[in-house]
Parts: sequence; C-alpha cells; structure tokens
Amino acid sequence: MPTLSVILITLNEAERLTTTLEAIAWADEIVVVDAGSTDGTVEIARRFTTKVVITGDWPGFGPQKNRALDMATGEWVLSIDADERVTPELATEIRATLASPRFTVYAIPRLSSFLGRPLRHGGWWPDYVPRLFRRDAARFSEDVVHERLVFTTAMGRLRNPLEHETVRDLDQLLEKLNRYSHAGAERLAQAGKRSTFRGAIGHGLWAFIRTYLLKGGFLDGREGFIMAVATAENAYYKHLKRLYRR
Repeated sequence: MPTLSVILITLNEAERLTTTLEAIAWADEIVVVDAGSTDGTVEIARRFTTKVVITGDWPGFGPQKNRALDMATGEWVLSIDADERVTPELATEIRATLASPRFTVYAIPRLSSFLGRPLRHGGWWPDYVPRLFRRDAARFSEDVVHERLVFTTAMGRLRNPLEHETVRDLDQLLEKLNRYSHAGAERLAQAGKRSTFRGAIGHGLWAFIRTYLLKGGFLDGREGFIMAVATAENAYYKHLKRLYRR
C-alpha cells in the first residue's frame, strides 16, 4: 500500500482544526505549515503530528502550499484546507484508490456550505478540485490566491465529496471578501493588467448575473443570493483596488 501524506496550511484556525485533523488521523503523515497563528492552532496541530512548521510570513497560498509539499515524504499527497473535512466515505475511497491507482492525479468533488447551507448551484457543485496526487506528479502554482495544482498527466475523479465550510458567518464573509479582493488586485498588477471604474462595475455585474441567474444560484434560496452578491462584490472591489493601487 503506498504511503500517504496529508498537507495543509493554517493561520488562526483553532476553532475548527481539531475536526479537520481528526478526520485524517489515519494518514501515514500529516504536515502542517503555519503562518504565525496566535490562537492555539499550532498547539492543536502538534497533538496530531510532529511535522509542524511556523513560517512567520505569508508568501501567498501557492508558495505556502509548496512549502508543505516539500516537507511531505509520502508516495502520495492529499492537500486539504483547514476549513475542509474528509468524510469517512471519502477516506475509504481514497484508501481503495491508492491500493490500485489508475491515475497519478485525482480530483475530488467538494461540497461547500455557506452560512450553514450546502450550496448545490451557482457553480458550486460539483466543484471538482484536484487534491490527491502522486508526490512527484504535481506542484502548486505560485499564485498568491486561487492557486491551482499544476500537472501534465491525465486526471481521475473520486465520487465521495470533500466537505468545505466556506463561510460560517457574515463577519468571516466580510473579512474574506477584503482579503481575497486585495489578493486579486495584486494578481492583476503582477500580470500588468489595468482596471477602470466602468470595468469594475461591469465585472461585478457580470459576476452576479453569472452566479445567480445563469448558474442557478437562486435555487439555493437567500444564501444563494448572498453568495452571488459577495461574488459580485469581490469582482468589483478587486478591480477597484487595482484602479486605486499606488
């Protein structure tokens, strides 16, 4: 049976980290790279693994995940976030897959909850994310946000979902909106792309129409509407921050 390393990056995730780590305690190795938490995250992580590294800086999601990947020693790697949970059914499927793999990279359907409601529309389900891979077959892009797994081989798909608690409450929503729009503006700047006020409005409006109407976000009730508005705001503020970036 091939060995499996589970890698994750953290920053002040004490509230939910125990549940996340308990769900993958069966793995051969757990690697946690922390960006300087102050809420007990590191202490919780050390109850589950000796491979906990505190970086003290934040280079972005992609570079930070590659740091964790470089620490992994398993033949296979499962990358998860602190707000995700591997269900018992998914754990069983992963072990069965690794016993006789047909691919070197596998995507997992991710079921996200928003303000307590699972999102099954608006482009959120099935949200296939490549997360299980042979360690020498893939690496994360260097993007500071919305990083992706880079690989050149064919990809398989698992059936059981990875549970994702994307937003617990409105305070977290506003915090993530500010953080992600800022990182998005940085990406635009790094790519040499400029923004205009009219363009910011257009991107925000299109994001809402795409999420709420074209992809059926309205079928998720009021949470679907709130998510569509948040998606529009992220697009709007990303371009607005790029416009006013000094």
